[in-house]
Amino acid sequence: MIEYRKSFLNIVIVTHHSVADKYEAFLAKNPLAGVPVLELDDGTFISECTAITEYIDAAFTGPSLMGISAKERAVINMMQKRAESMVLDAVATYFHHATDGLGPELETYQNIAWGEKQGEKARTNLNYFNDILAKSRFVAGDNFSIADITLYAGLVFAGFANIALPSHLTHLLAWQKAVAARPSVAGL
Repeated sequence: MIEYRKSFLNIVIVTHHSVADKYEAFLAKNPLAGVPVLELDDGTFISECTAITEYIDAAFTGPSLMGISAKERAVINMMQKRAESMVLDAVATYFHHATDGLGPELETYQNIAWGEKQGEKARTNLNYFNDILAKSRFVAGDNFSIADITLYAGLVFAGFANIALPSHLTHLLAWQKAVAARPSVAGL
């Protein structure tokens, strides 16, 4: 997405260390204290990846990540939610509960059994996406979409959390390699 529209955006990279001394000011932008946050010229702040993508999709020309037709938008939304709940969220829960996560200062409560269960869920659900990608070039059909971005983010996080992708998931692995080669991803 950014590869098509980066001339319209001023991107500021934020780490939790760079925000620490500006925390109260950041809370004014997003009371949930999460990133990303898109600040518009009129002072409006939009947080949450899907909301930001919806805005960019509607405000600028270029390929759509959210879909054009009603059917395409619905399928993309459905598959994005599945990628989020079945892989990304499950991996995140595994990371924060079943591993050292971000360390004891930030991981103040951990439920190891719940984390392990979510790790199993993520591993099982990779099979579902392998089957989808056996029949389709992208997660939600013929075009790259936010569903692909969400699943790719989940796989990157899985690698960070030491959840390996089994070699028998050939379609998922080929798709991951193809997405990693996209200009908007390759430079990260």
